[in-house]
Amino acid sequence: MEALIRILTVAAVVYSLVLALAYFFQRGLLYFPDKTAIPPALTAAPDMAVIELEAADGVALKAWYKAAAPGGARPRPTIVLFHGNAGNLAYRADKARVFLDRGYGVLLAAYRGYGGSGGSPSEAGLLADGRAALDFLRASGVAAESIVLYGESLGSGVAVAMAGEYEVAALLLEAPYSSIADVAASHYPFLPVRWLIKDKFNSMARIGAVRAPLLVVHGARDQVIPNIFGRRLFAAANQPKTLRIIPGAGHNDLFQAGGMDAALEFLEELFPHDTARTEI
Repeated sequence: MEALIRILTVAAVVYSLVLALAYFFQRGLLYFPDKTAIPPALTAAPDMAVIELEAADGVALKAWYKAAAPGGARPRPTIVLFHGNAGNLAYRADKARVFLDRGYGVLLAAYRGYGGSGGSPSEAGLLADGRAALDFLRASGVAAESIVLYGESLGSGVAVAMAGEYEVAALLLEAPYSSIADVAASHYPFLPVRWLIKDKFNSMARIGAVRAPLLVVHGARDQVIPNIFGRRLFAAANQPKTLRIIPGAGHNDLFQAGGMDAALEFLEELFPHDTARTEI
């Protein structure tokens, strides 16, 4: 009996230690920033300019921007890309290139702690960074009907929140989730993550405020954010909405495996005149 008590005591101490480590170091498990400020000139998007933004709490942010191509009866839309939890803006240059080559404007905003931006990431901080990006476009004269939000993985939570707060033309979500708490609970079922987690990114609680046309694209084989969570978010969203599950695609190859094609098709339906390829 005494041996059993000792074993249970040691197990309880170890589990308590694991809980403490998970709580205090959880942001290190969620955010993987590359702090290197790589200039656009060294990437696939050398025609983008580096701009400075400032969040409402005073944090200085780096961003890359190129305005939409002129021409046509209707202004071409601008894509605001909220990136995932790893890397820096240079990792998204290829994605930006696809949009730029079709005449879209593109704004890539580095979250706090990423790619030359100040501060350190948190949910409240990333939402403040998203507002700074949209406020910049407003101040630059880009109308709401010309703004498209693109949320990639972690950034889908930022995009959903911004689409609920701001009027926008469309919302595109790549490998989104119902909440980070849901995803974390699926990966760590032995931990009470819903009690521990600081940055919940509860998109399920926010998607009801989104009225813009929605596209959800997810990989059928995504093991990082299983598509059950994207489907759950999609089911809770308002119409009009479109769901594309890409066969054979995982998490990190979704863009190449058909995710970008789905995004372009969706945008061509919304902006049939503006999406013709333009030489600029």
